Amino acid sequence: MKVRDFESALDPEREKRYAELFEQLDLNKDGRVDINELRTGLATRGLQLREAEKIVLESDTNHDGLLDFQEFSQYLQTHEKRLWLMFHRLDHNNDGQIDVGEIQHSLQKLGVEVTMEQASKILQSMDRDGTMTIDWNEWRDHFLFNPLHNMEEIVHHWKHSHMFDIGEHLTVPDEFSERERQSGLVWRQLVAGAMAGAVSRTGTAPLDRLKVFLQVHGSTAREINLWFGLRGMIQEGGVLSLWRGNGINVLKIAPESAIKFMAYEQIKWLIRGNKEGGSLRVQERFIAGSLAGATAQTIIYPMEVLKTRLTLRKTGQYSGMADCARQILKTEGIRAFYRGYLPNTMGIIPYAGIDLAVYETLKNAWLQRYCVNSADPGVLVLLGCGTISSTCGQLASYPLALIRTRMQAQAITEGKPKLTMVGQFKYIISHEGVPGLYRGITPNFLKVIPAVSISYVVYEHMKKALGESSKSS
Repeated sequence: MKVRDFESALDPEREKRYAELFEQLDLNKDGRVDINELRTGLATRGLQLREAEKIVLESDTNHDGLLDFQEFSQYLQTHEKRLWLMFHRLDHNNDGQIDVGEIQHSLQKLGVEVTMEQASKILQSMDRDGTMTIDWNEWRDHFLFNPLHNMEEIVHHWKHSHMFDIGEHLTVPDEFSERERQSGLVWRQLVAGAMAGAVSRTGTAPLDRLKVFLQVHGSTAREINLWFGLRGMIQEGGVLSLWRGNGINVLKIAPESAIKFMAYEQIKWLIRGNKEGGSLRVQERFIAGSLAGATAQTIIYPMEVLKTRLTLRKTGQYSGMADCARQILKTEGIRAFYRGYLPNTMGIIPYAGIDLAVYETLKNAWLQRYCVNSADPGVLVLLGCGTISSTCGQLASYPLALIRTRMQAQAITEGKPKLTMVGQFKYIISHEGVPGLYRGITPNFLKVIPAVSISYVVYEHMKKALGESSKSS
């Protein structure tokens, strides 16, 4: 089929179709659709509620906050024309159908490398009749209430809604196209992620301090548990002492994220070689992400040591971060800032590998069972998968994390030998048994769900705020 003029290609019952859609959205039958009615209508179609604001902004010509039928039908007609042009931009052979190869080719042209399997999942999310091709009606109906304006926005929608997940693993960073870099998406996501991390860490700081306290002091007396540990910290320094060490924990987010991102880009370039514009496979992203994480940890590790010391400090022991660093340097030397570095670095691989493997397994199992015709399992499912996978990763790497913390805190634990990584492991096994390797894991697990939830909510709000400000400026 050759590309025909848009007006002549419109179905003759267009007005009737628009009227039926308008009637479905007009819940109170007053002849106008308000923002709440539009949100309800979009929700029933499985669309995100923020699209409602965009539609009203574009179509409300008299700025009364309501859409009458004329405004509604004008918006649909204008949007259909955009969709028509995009459809034929994808339909390279002009046969009136979009197939998997055409989706893959269009994504590659815009700098996003995908496999045939990923392109098939995108197609299946729109393919209502099971033919593995998309005709104009399927394309139009799928995007009718999604206010995308060009092919680049369509590709961005596919990439972030279908192929890649919102629960982004530290070891498998997202891939960004050249257009996304130039548009400022990269820095907006980094800033949003940093803010989400800051709020999340601050919100769960008491549980984090309790975890570190139990890791270091949990074996000194049998009666030390969650409640006694919490009560003891409050009695020693008051309620605010529960946030000791949180300042530097938040402060290290920005340099760690920036170093990790820059290192990842360099390592990705080395892995990719001459494949200009190509993206990495998941396994390659895992390797690049792990190496980038290790690089960032190596550079900011002294801040990790300071965080542990400040978390465990007694009232009046240090006047601040600088005083803590000065005292460590004076009494223990420069090497003290890298105590526990080896178990810390070794812990990156098992945590990241298990986290990623469990996450992908759970997500794919859900998709196969409950989302046969879609590649998007939804936010709650992804958050659930992320929580479970993170928990499994922590179970595997926790003994190394505990040994790291004890090595970082050795100078302030009276009457205990100053041991190496292997020495710490043997000491814990012989004096506390295998359970000793998991001291403090309860508060660590307790903070997973609130940390994930807070991070997600703040991240989404920050992305929206930064996105809107960038458009208005």
